[in-house]
Amino acid sequence: MARSRPQAAAPDDGVSFCEGAVRVAARATRAGTTFEHADWVAEEVPVALEFNGISHAVMLATPLDLEDFALGFALSEGILSTADELYAVDEEPGALGVTLRLRVAGAAFDRLKAHRRSMSGRTGCGLCGTESLAQVVRALPPVAARWTLDPRAISRAVGQLGALQTLQQATGAVHAAAWCTVAGEVRWLREDVGRHNALDKLIGALSREGVDASQGFVAVTSRASFEMVQKTASAGVPLLAAVSAPTSLAVRTAEHSAMTLVGFARQDDLVVYSHPERLAPLASTGAFHAH
Repeated sequence: MARSRPQAAAPDDGVSFCEGAVRVAARATRAGTTFEHADWVAEEVPVALEFNGISHAVMLATPLDLEDFALGFALSEGILSTADELYAVDEEPGALGVTLRLRVAGAAFDRLKAHRRSMSGRTGCGLCGTESLAQVVRALPPVAARWTLDPRAISRAVGQLGALQTLQQATGAVHAAAWCTVAGEVRWLREDVGRHNALDKLIGALSREGVDASQGFVAVTSRASFEMVQKTASAGVPLLAAVSAPTSLAVRTAEHSAMTLVGFARQDDLVVYSHPERLAPLASTGAFHAH
């Protein structure tokens, strides 16, 4: 669901706790006046993922919804084929960060050992540490959808994100990934300092709740990188809408995955980069532009 959290909208708002953020001393200048105050900043900590006792990745992430993150990461990276292959997640906070210990089925562990990666801190680079070019693009079945979307549903969904991003309101430092109905209603939303992490948290939440992800679309507050497309396709979502631009590899991946990729989704404008047939044409011109 689109989760509500305590907000910290102003330096002296009286909020004593904001989940996913910490308060730090700061000096601000506004309208020519300098003053001291306590500011909310988003938490960013190392999160280590271990599978059956074997260290696999260390990510820089916001320590919220970590069970969702663990499941979504394992699914979107192809370590798990289904959520049933994850038996348990133990969260262990420590002085240096958080360790997520995942117990997975033997088949999933064999899959992991066959495709080992050495990945560290992927908040900026989605493929840092990949060991070979062959590991970059995984073969994924084409996504399918039996619906046609009114482009105004994308505008409706993106327009809801700001009000639902409570951590972003408090800190101004996090991305969001949201699953939306074909009517454009945001039903599930997750936030993180890393755009990949926010999407993994969303994928994990959808899987844990048994949501049929193919019956809606994903909206993200970031650019549409290759890995954002690949993760969305791995979840069976037929349309990804980003508020910013895609990359060339993202466009090619979306085309090959039969996914509709939308960029620059802002107010009533958007650009369609692949499979525009999934969007119904609008009678008025200028409301949406397709490539």
